[in-house]
Amino acid sequence: MVKLTADMKEAFSKMKVFPLATASKDGTPNVIPVGIAELVDDETIWFVDNFMNKTLSNFRTNPKVAFYLWGPEIKGCFQCKGVVSVRTSGKEFDAMKAKLNIKNPALPARSLVIVKITEVFECKPGPTAGSRLL
Repeated sequence: MVKLTADMKEAFSKMKVFPLATASKDGTPNVIPVGIAELVDDETIWFVDNFMNKTLSNFRTNPKVAFYLWGPEIKGCFQCKGVVSVRTSGKEFDAMKAKLNIKNPALPARSLVIVKITEVFECKPGPTAGSRLL
Protein backbone atom coordinates (compact mmCIF):
# COMPACT_ATOMS: atom_id res chain seq x y z
CA MET A 1 0.00 0.00 0.00
CA VAL A 2 1.02 3.62 -0.43
CA LYS A 3 0.71 6.70 1.75
CA LEU A 4 -0.82 9.85 0.31
CA THR A 5 1.28 13.01 0.43
CA ALA A 6 0.11 16.26 2.05
CA ASP A 7 -0.81 17.68 -1.41
CA MET A 8 -2.87 14.58 -2.21
CA LYS A 9 -4.69 14.73 1.13
CA GLU A 10 -5.41 18.42 0.59
CA ALA A 11 -6.79 17.59 -2.87
CA PHE A 12 -8.99 14.89 -1.30
CA SER A 13 -10.40 17.38 1.21
CA LYS A 14 -11.46 19.72 -1.62
CA MET A 15 -13.25 17.12 -3.73
CA LYS A 16 -17.03 17.41 -3.84
CA VAL A 17 -17.80 14.43 -6.07
CA PHE A 18 -15.50 11.50 -6.77
CA PRO A 19 -15.67 9.74 -10.15
CA LEU A 20 -15.32 6.09 -9.13
CA ALA A 21 -14.38 3.70 -11.93
CA THR A 22 -14.75 -0.07 -11.92
CA ALA A 23 -14.77 -2.84 -14.50
CA SER A 24 -16.66 -6.11 -14.69
CA LYS A 25 -14.90 -9.45 -14.87
CA ASP A 26 -15.02 -9.26 -18.69
CA GLY A 27 -13.60 -5.70 -18.67
CA THR A 28 -16.78 -3.69 -19.24
CA PRO A 29 -16.08 -0.25 -17.70
CA ASN A 30 -18.38 1.58 -15.30
CA VAL A 31 -17.98 4.97 -13.64
CA ILE A 32 -20.23 6.63 -11.08
CA PRO A 33 -20.22 9.88 -9.10
CA VAL A 34 -19.81 9.37 -5.35
CA GLY A 35 -20.46 12.34 -3.09
CA ILE A 36 -19.82 10.79 0.30
CA ALA A 37 -16.24 9.83 1.04
CA GLU A 38 -13.85 9.95 3.97
CA LEU A 39 -10.07 9.79 4.09
CA VAL A 40 -9.57 7.43 7.02
CA ASP A 41 -5.78 7.38 6.99
CA ASP A 42 -2.91 7.95 4.55
CA GLU A 43 -3.83 4.87 2.50
CA THR A 44 -7.51 4.16 3.18
CA ILE A 45 -10.63 5.81 1.82
CA TRP A 46 -14.23 5.04 2.68
CA PHE A 47 -16.96 5.52 0.10
CA VAL A 48 -20.61 5.17 1.05
CA ASP A 49 -22.82 2.98 -1.10
CA ASN A 50 -26.26 4.49 -1.23
CA PHE A 51 -27.30 3.45 -4.72
CA MET A 52 -24.45 1.40 -6.23
CA ASN A 53 -25.70 -1.48 -8.36
CA LYS A 54 -23.38 -2.26 -11.28
CA THR A 55 -20.50 -1.00 -9.16
CA LEU A 56 -21.18 -3.51 -6.36
CA SER A 57 -21.57 -6.27 -8.92
CA ASN A 58 -18.19 -5.33 -10.36
CA PHE A 59 -16.58 -5.37 -6.90
CA ARG A 60 -17.68 -8.99 -6.43
CA THR A 61 -15.79 -10.19 -9.52
CA ASN A 62 -13.08 -7.52 -9.84
CA PRO A 63 -12.18 -5.65 -6.62
CA LYS A 64 -9.97 -3.09 -8.39
CA VAL A 65 -11.06 0.56 -8.52
CA ALA A 66 -9.78 3.91 -9.77
CA PHE A 67 -10.72 7.52 -9.02
CA TYR A 68 -9.08 10.88 -9.45
CA LEU A 69 -8.55 13.99 -7.36
CA TRP A 70 -8.93 17.08 -9.53
CA GLY A 71 -10.93 20.27 -9.67
CA PRO A 72 -10.70 24.05 -9.94
CA GLU A 73 -9.50 24.45 -6.33
CA ILE A 74 -7.00 21.59 -6.46
CA LYS A 75 -3.32 21.89 -7.28
CA GLY A 76 -2.49 19.10 -9.70
CA CYS A 77 -4.40 15.99 -10.65
CA PHE A 78 -3.92 12.60 -9.01
CA GLN A 79 -5.29 9.29 -10.24
CA CYS A 80 -5.58 6.75 -7.43
CA LYS A 81 -5.94 3.01 -7.87
CA GLY A 82 -6.79 0.54 -5.16
CA VAL A 83 -8.40 -2.63 -3.96
CA VAL A 84 -11.89 -2.68 -2.50
CA SER A 85 -13.56 -4.54 0.33
CA VAL A 86 -17.26 -4.08 1.09
CA ARG A 87 -18.85 -4.16 4.55
CA THR A 88 -22.54 -4.40 5.33
CA SER A 89 -22.10 -4.90 9.06
CA GLY A 90 -19.49 -4.59 11.78
CA LYS A 91 -17.69 -1.79 13.60
CA GLU A 92 -16.54 0.15 10.51
CA PHE A 93 -19.94 -0.09 8.83
CA ASP A 94 -21.72 1.04 12.02
CA ALA A 95 -19.35 4.02 12.37
CA MET A 96 -19.98 5.10 8.78
CA LYS A 97 -23.75 4.69 9.11
CA ALA A 98 -23.84 6.73 12.32
CA LYS A 99 -21.91 9.60 10.68
CA LEU A 100 -24.16 9.54 7.63
CA ASN A 101 -27.33 9.48 9.72
CA ILE A 102 -26.24 12.76 11.33
CA LYS A 103 -25.59 14.42 7.94
CA ASN A 104 -28.50 12.97 5.99
CA PRO A 105 -30.70 10.32 7.64
CA ALA A 106 -32.72 9.89 4.44
CA LEU A 107 -29.83 8.13 2.66
CA PRO A 108 -29.83 4.32 2.96
CA ALA A 109 -26.08 3.71 3.52
CA ARG A 110 -26.43 0.17 2.20
CA SER A 111 -22.75 -0.65 2.51
CA LEU A 112 -19.31 0.73 3.23
CA VAL A 113 -16.76 0.53 0.42
CA ILE A 114 -13.23 0.47 1.82
CA VAL A 115 -10.47 1.30 -0.66
CA LYS A 116 -6.85 0.53 0.14
CA ILE A 117 -4.83 2.71 -2.22
CA THR A 118 -2.14 0.76 -4.08
CA GLU A 119 -0.90 3.30 -6.65
CA VAL A 120 -1.09 7.01 -7.45
CA PHE A 121 -0.38 8.49 -10.89
CA GLU A 122 0.04 11.98 -12.32
CA CYS A 123 -2.98 12.92 -14.40
CA LYS A 124 -2.45 16.58 -15.24
CA PRO A 125 -1.50 17.32 -18.86
CA GLY A 126 2.15 17.60 -19.75
CA PRO A 127 5.30 15.54 -20.14
CA THR A 128 4.81 13.70 -16.81
CA ALA A 129 1.16 12.74 -17.48
CA GLY A 130 0.60 9.11 -16.56
CA SER A 131 3.77 8.76 -14.53
CA ARG A 132 3.60 6.85 -11.27
CA LEU A 133 3.93 9.09 -8.20
CA LEU A 134 3.45 6.45 -5.47
